[in-house]
Amino acid sequence: MNPMIRAGVRAAVSAEEWQIRVDLAACYRLVAAYGWADLVFTHISAKLPGPDEQFLINPYGALFEEITASSLVKVDAQGRIIGDSPFPVNPAGFTIHSAVHAARPDVNCVLHTHTVNGIGVSAQRGGVLPISQQSIFVLASLGYHDYEGVALRDDEKPRLVADLGARTFLMLRNHGLLTVGANVADTFLAMYLFETACAIQLRAQSGGGELVSVHPQILATAKAQAEQVTRNLGGALAWPALLRKLDRMDSSYRD
Repeated sequence: MNPMIRAGVRAAVSAEEWQIRVDLAACYRLVAAYGWADLVFTHISAKLPGPDEQFLINPYGALFEEITASSLVKVDAQGRIIGDSPFPVNPAGFTIHSAVHAARPDVNCVLHTHTVNGIGVSAQRGGVLPISQQSIFVLASLGYHDYEGVALRDDEKPRLVADLGARTFLMLRNHGLLTVGANVADTFLAMYLFETACAIQLRAQSGGGELVSVHPQILATAKAQAEQVTRNLGGALAWPALLRKLDRMDSSYRD
């Protein structure tokens, strides 16, 4: 039996929590499938409904391609395990996530990556450049946070959330990428755009030629254009197709 599948979890939680578990497990699998995982490091968190501040996060030490709905660990706002999960978590890894969730009640999912493309652009002084269609959507809601070492200290939280503000995208200098959303689907789609914009930028720069920037007037209307393209549905437009993709590959994320 897959050690990442816990019998009885589905029956013990609400239907709403189980659906969030399935979506979050799918997000972990998609991050792995698209090559954005960093072994067992980085995290994706999802807030659970209800008055108590409770979140789901990955079992520490599991590859993203192994994660299932039942293996996700429930934690409180301090990253402490709630319930009897046999899997450990990394409280230090929840530092960034807890700060964002506490400051942004509109955010129900936080996705953080350490990709080569993301870190590569985060190390460039100019950050994300307006040189692709994907980049203009990112630039419409992008903040930057300077590197302060491994994110373990509580005193960094106010600066990080201030740099994120009300935005969707945050570039962590010399560190990686972070996206937030009202649900898992929106957060994943935002990261897809962020990662793609970074990959395009590095490839364009590697060509050595002069880069053509998007006109500032187009940048000014990027947010409205993004809403039109996605029909105001955000990630929900692509999410069912992404789940079908996962089901064709390996449907065990649902267990």
